[in-house]
Amino acid sequence: MKKYLFFIAIYVLSTGCHPAEKTAPEEAAVPVTPVTVDSAKYGPISDSLELNASSTYLQNSYVKSIAAGYIKSVQVKPGDFVDNGKTLFTLETKESAAIGQTISSLDSSFKFSGLITIQAKGHGYITQLNHQTGDYVQDGEQLAVISDQNSFVFILNMPYEYRNIVLANKTVFLTLPDGTRLTGTIGTVFPNVDSLTQTQGVTVRVSSASPIPQNLIAKVHILRNAKKQTQTIGRSAVLSNDAQTSFWVMKMIDSTTAVKVPVKKGMEFPDQIEILDPIFKRTDQILVSGNYGLPDTAKVSIVK
Repeated sequence: MKKYLFFIAIYVLSTGCHPAEKTAPEEAAVPVTPVTVDSAKYGPISDSLELNASSTYLQNSYVKSIAAGYIKSVQVKPGDFVDNGKTLFTLETKESAAIGQTISSLDSSFKFSGLITIQAKGHGYITQLNHQTGDYVQDGEQLAVISDQNSFVFILNMPYEYRNIVLANKTVFLTLPDGTRLTGTIGTVFPNVDSLTQTQGVTVRVSSASPIPQNLIAKVHILRNAKKQTQTIGRSAVLSNDAQTSFWVMKMIDSTTAVKVPVKKGMEFPDQIEILDPIFKRTDQILVSGNYGLPDTAKVSIVK
């Protein structure tokens, strides 16, 4: 027993004289954020204002009866295009019908029709037809309506606050619901404003190879601003504070480090933003994803 205690004492003394070496603490790992990058783009840009416009005819020609009688024939139908001088209706008065029967009974070789023709007084489309064959009409009664082709325009509903922008443009571009693009010319400005919407009517004349129906709504693109050469970057690259008072991007300064660079914005588009200051080099790499919430200097890993 004494021998056993002796060896224990020797072991304790030997371990006490040689304390165990302390291991150095491991360094904390620096987080690396995966990101994607892109460069600034250079070229022309333009900013357009988009408003609605509806098609209409400003002038209508009303075809009326020039005598009381029966309609013997109708030579048009709704939607037909008619030229100036085209015969639209043929009338027969009660008097002419009676005279014709009397003359025919006396001399069958004498041809007396007693018919009255009513002709179009302009070019356009038959947009309304009020009577048909066999109807009895009074003198001066409306028979049809012709929409004057030369009066066809789009009426642009212009918010009054955009008046200076709209009227500064002589030429605008229209997009129809089927995707057709037309060039239009700003024309007359109506002298009244809608009391509810505070919009003012402006005529836009267009030239189209195919007929455009009335009451069609088109999108009118009006140029607000244009630059022949400027720089833009992807919208996702631009970050801001909560108050939207300061803006910045994260730019790579080497292969693994991104730093915060304050920027001044210009025109904005759905996928691009113009950067007025600073001017980036074409070789500069700017973070477009993985950049949210990064500190001023951050370790990142570029994902190809």
